[in-house]
Amino acid sequence: MMQNILVVCVGNICRSPIAEAMLAREFPEKKVWSAGLGALVGDPADPFSVEVAAANGLDLSKHRAQQVASWMCESADVIFVMEQAHRTEIEQRYPLVRGRVFRMGEPQRLDIADPHRQPKAAFEAAFADIARGVASWVPRIRQLG
Repeated sequence: MMQNILVVCVGNICRSPIAEAMLAREFPEKKVWSAGLGALVGDPADPFSVEVAAANGLDLSKHRAQQVASWMCESADVIFVMEQAHRTEIEQRYPLVRGRVFRMGEPQRLDIADPHRQPKAAFEAAFADIARGVASWVPRIRQLG
């Protein structure tokens, strides 16, 4: 049974809050949260993330960045990351989670580029890539319960 879904990026203000909101919308019965490998702890989601998400029916207004911690990884049934380097770092920090860490852009082997400090178009591109990733994972998550 897959009940706890963790999404990780670097700062936890651009990509992972969007993915968290998308997955929470798909799975309201599951615990979905996000964190960052180098989180800007306490910061709200980037204004462009908020804007792009709102244009697509997602509300990031209450999001506050948090640092990934061992308890988060250990309690997650699955951990989605944005880049292969994130997967490597999480598996090095928390070896017990190997086998539960996947790129959001799988199975296409796609890293989702970090739009931080980029123009709005970069956030729109990241949103589209995250949406494709979520769409590819939703049936698999449903299948696993």
